[in-house]
Amino acid sequence: MISIEDIHRDLRSAMNGVAATAIRSSGMGYHVTYGVELPRLRQIAAGYPRDRKLALQLWQTEVREMRIMATMLYPHEEFDTDMADVWISSLTTSQAELAGHLAMNLLANISGAAELAFHLIADDRTMHQLCGFMTITRLLMAGAQLQADAEAELRDQAEAALHGTYLPLRQAANNTLLRL
Repeated sequence: MISIEDIHRDLRSAMNGVAATAIRSSGMGYHVTYGVELPRLRQIAAGYPRDRKLALQLWQTEVREMRIMATMLYPHEEFDTDMADVWISSLTTSQAELAGHLAMNLLANISGAAELAFHLIADDRTMHQLCGFMTITRLLMAGAQLQADAEAELRDQAEAALHGTYLPLRQAANNTLLRL
């Protein structure tokens, strides 16, 4: 049986103190960070099974790398819009990096990803909008095509987001427009 302590041990052994200090000082909003770089984190995650229960346990921690691993280990076919709302709602505005991993590793890979992304973009909550734009960008990068009315709606939403005060949302909206 896999335990959170096994993962803690793996993360401690891959710890990068310089990166951890930089992440902490940047104000990303995690209680603990090991500063593990993404390629190494992917290697560690590859040693564990895709498992819903394990991913949920990892998501409940306040450890940066464990939450990122949760997005890697949650089975796509079991992740649904209700779980997406729960996870996105738990994000703080200081966790834009985590929103990107959630969009890349889960949201863009679930059934109905485009519909979910448009729903998120239309939401009035900042982190939902951020995840929506990041998800649409991922879908566009994968070759998704939009109908003319959907593209017009996306452009309108992105233009509105560009005038907001939250920099990561403005950047995500701009990236979406660039992909269009």
